[in-house]
Amino acid sequence: MAKVGRNEACPCGSGKKYKQCCESKGGSPVQSRMIMLLIAAAIVAAILAGFSTRGSDGGGGGVWSAEHGHYHDANGRETGR
Repeated sequence: MAKVGRNEACPCGSGKKYKQCCESKGGSPVQSRMIMLLIAAAIVAAILAGFSTRGSDGGGGGVWSAEHGHYHDANGRETGR
């Protein structure tokens, strides 16, 4: 099968130029796989970032006090974040 030029009529019969019709539908499997890999890596990175910001106190329910300049737990005590 001969390669269709971007400015030639689309072989699907729509009457549009190939670049405005079916060119974007012909993405390569390698490109699709790379996009999926990048999305998966971003999800894993977001999950790991969420775990790393939870702190080591195990509670994770601290509230920042701008007045005092540190975190407080649910009982109003300063936490060591």
